[in-house]
Parts: sequence; C-alpha cells; structure tokens
Amino acid sequence: MAQQVTPVRRARLGRAIGPEPTAVSGVVLLLPGGDEVSHRRPTPLLATSYLRSLGRRLVRAGRGEGLAAHVVHYRFRGWNGSAASHASDALWAADEVVRRYGDVPVCLAGIDMGGRAALHAGGHEAVNSVLAIAPWLPEEDVAASPEPVKQLGGRRVMIVHGTNDDVSDPELSFRLAARAKKANRDVCRFEVHSDRHGLQQHRDEVLALAEDFVMGVLFGRTFSRPVADAFAAPPPLGLRMPLAAGFGKSLRR
Repeated sequence: MAQQVTPVRRARLGRAIGPEPTAVSGVVLLLPGGDEVSHRRPTPLLATSYLRSLGRRLVRAGRGEGLAAHVVHYRFRGWNGSAASHASDALWAADEVVRRYGDVPVCLAGIDMGGRAALHAGGHEAVNSVLAIAPWLPEEDVAASPEPVKQLGGRRVMIVHGTNDDVSDPELSFRLAARAKKANRDVCRFEVHSDRHGLQQHRDEVLALAEDFVMGVLFGRTFSRPVADAFAAPPPLGLRMPLAAGFGKSLRR
C-alpha cells in the first residue's frame, strides 16, 4: 500500500474585512493570539472577536483612503520555540500583500502571541508600523537571547498593555519598549490602568487608540495629542503613557 503523504500546512490570508476597496493604498495584517507550544491546526475561532472588532473599525475609518484588512491564519496554533511559527507566518503574509497589492505600506497589528509575532516580523521591507496589544513575551532568561528589537528600526511602533494583565507580564513589554526606544525614537507604549489581559474594561478606548495610530502611520493623518506626546516624550514617560478614560469620545487634535 502506498504511503500517504502528509500535506504541508500553509499560512493564508483571510478574506478582506468589509468591502475591499477598488484601489488598495494601505494594509493592516491582523495577527491572532496562540499557544506557546502546539503543532495543532488553529481553530477558526482563534481570531478573537476583539481582533475582528479592531479590523472592522479600522476598515470603516480608512475606507476613503483605500485600507484593506486581513486576518492572518497561522499554520500552527503554537509559537514553537526557535521555529517562531507565528512570526514566520506574519512574514509570509507581508510577502503575500506585496504580491496582491504591490508597493503599499503595511501595519502589523497583533494581540497576545500575535503581538509578539508583529514585533518579530516588523523588519519586513513592506512593514512601516507595528501595533502590539497585550503582547505575550517570554520571561527573561540570562541564558537565552533577549527578544530582538533591531528589526524595528525605521518603523513606528506602539505597544498597549493593561497594568493588571496576569497572562502576559506588562513589565516585559515595558522593558522591550525601552530597549527598542534606544535604537528607534518612534516607539511608544500606553498603559491601560486596572485592565486585564483581555482589555475589556476599556475596550472602546483601546480601539480608538489603535485607530488613531493606524490612520496616522498608514495615511499620514495627524496623531491625537496623547499619541504625539507619547512618541515625543523621553523614556520612561513615553513608554508608560496612561490611556485616558474616554479616549476617542472627546478627542482634541
């Protein structure tokens, strides 16, 4: 009997969120969370409602400028150590954007383990910006290499983290941001006080902040005053910027 060949799993882009513009001039790649180690196939529900809500909001905000948003479907549920499976899939997705849409700016926007993937894959030549929301980062180990940051040079980077996150330590994302800021002034980080890993308590504010950032980095819209101040402030101020309650409702540009 002939031996069955196991099909090779491939990453893929989900269907564009909302109506795809006739002429695409900017793309957001949405990177879901995942597990630390798993070679199982991700379930369709891996892309959380939070991530899809973010995608819908961004598409509405950027429809006039030609924004397309896609969820990246990973090959595996896990990061899988040095294989960095999610980061590899994010890099593939950026290549696929270039193939489909040509030379357009790309923002990698990830949540949880997807935030780590966005940071790792930020060096792709098509990527001009990275948004990492509650990024899962490994505990620091003197015997292991630290999370890379050099690839973020020349990109605009925003990290958003709840101060009461008990799944991914917010102090780790602060330390990474501090290292990245030394090589790249265009790094900022917002703290969502009292919020946990799911960032549900201040969901509207986080989504409004993400919209402000993405519309600015992809289409040159003027950042809100808090975002502009966060980028301009020296560390640690610009890396511990509090996200104000009601952000987005009474924004003063």
